[in-house]
Amino acid sequence: MISISDPRPNFTCAGSSRRDFLRVGSLGLAGLGLPGLLATKAAAARAGNEKVLRGKSVVFLFLHGGPPHIEFFDPKMSAPREVRSITGEIKTKLPGVTFGSTFPKLAAMADKVAVVRSYGSNNNAHTYGSVATAGNPLEAAMGAIYSKVAGPLGPNSIPNNSLILPEAVDPHLKLGSNFETQALPTVADPGKLGAPTATFNPSGGGSLRSDMELKIDPGRFTDRRTLLTKLDALKRRVDTSGSLEAAEEVQQQAFDVLTSGIGKAFDLTGEDPRTIARYDTRPLFDQKELHRWGDMRRATNLLGMQMLMARRLVEQGAGFVTVSDCGWDYHANNNSPKNMAGLYPMGGQVDHAVSAFIEDLQERGMTDDVLLVVTGEMGRSPKLNKNGGREHYGKLTSLLLAGGGLQMGQVIGASDSIAAEPATEAFGPENLLGTIMRTLFNLAELREADRLPEKLLTYITEAAPIRGLGV
Repeated sequence: MISISDPRPNFTCAGSSRRDFLRVGSLGLAGLGLPGLLATKAAAARAGNEKVLRGKSVVFLFLHGGPPHIEFFDPKMSAPREVRSITGEIKTKLPGVTFGSTFPKLAAMADKVAVVRSYGSNNNAHTYGSVATAGNPLEAAMGAIYSKVAGPLGPNSIPNNSLILPEAVDPHLKLGSNFETQALPTVADPGKLGAPTATFNPSGGGSLRSDMELKIDPGRFTDRRTLLTKLDALKRRVDTSGSLEAAEEVQQQAFDVLTSGIGKAFDLTGEDPRTIARYDTRPLFDQKELHRWGDMRRATNLLGMQMLMARRLVEQGAGFVTVSDCGWDYHANNNSPKNMAGLYPMGGQVDHAVSAFIEDLQERGMTDDVLLVVTGEMGRSPKLNKNGGREHYGKLTSLLLAGGGLQMGQVIGASDSIAAEPATEAFGPENLLGTIMRTLFNLAELREADRLPEKLLTYITEAAPIRGLGV
């Protein structure tokens, strides 16, 4: 992987010590170093990707903590008081359909999204992997699968599998330390898994971590001399076959990869200030106020800028971008300061950032080229607990999709009268995987290309997509 990091310590929403502010690219092969990365890039270009890939990208917005599905897109105001949404409801552009009242912008563009009300992660714990891997036999995250097939780098030297943490916007964050997320294995080698105890990291784990790690203050990222100094130390770990000229060539190639690809995502100088303002969620609330309240100390007001960075990455050719938002672990909210400090600004931030992303893609003519997925590791219990919050609950989970050439402007499925179980056909992570894989790949060509282990390929092929999306 490529890991660009700040030498100062901070913490992720998963509670793990992290200095990285962007991790990019599952290389797909254990121990594949920088020369291998560059060679794999060339090999991928020759491999006939135009037949296997459908020319689509995915932005996977993962809301850590378990966003409450009733407060999101299934408010159930006809249910008893201890069940129905504590934030109320708002009418959407679709007749007879309401969302939770903290989503007015998404409600106004409901014709551009699809909500699945009968989707459940079937998971009751803070585990990203249960959703991102959908239980496939190699426990490979969907982003890792994509980069295994498409190659580690896409057009313009953009990594095909990226994770954008809040630290990508503010590397000085210290987000707390008691939120645990299960390890996220990758396709490290055919038939093998990534490190089982790896820190949450869609880009990979284990031996891949040392492939390319640069500790650079983000303020000096575009400083060529600083970067080359770091690369000089890095090249000593790279197999250069004893050739100094080869080492220098690799160094220059690595610099070109970084500056021509990833560097552009950090450089907002060419971005229209009105676009930046449209995305920016920092004026919505003071994240320091959230940090006064228990679990909210892992929340940030940076989601808008993360989504802008995601748009910049896919616009330059990235295939799979995961955006991580934190602070959705609502065990005690109703009639307390935490409710006002939590559901309203946090829900409003998702509303603001996601709607800006959808509008921006439409204006750029990219709507059909990018599939946005918004979900979490689980939902929340229908009945409020004694503290006015909701507990971990996996039978129903919020799921919103937009773009990707799929059929939008609809609500798929329904929950029962108290939003406790699906009342229509139930969908789970395997169906989400089936939908995403069919959006990204021509499965018939993928089978012929022989780029994945057989048991993983079989699982992908047999994973039915969510019915009604037209994939």
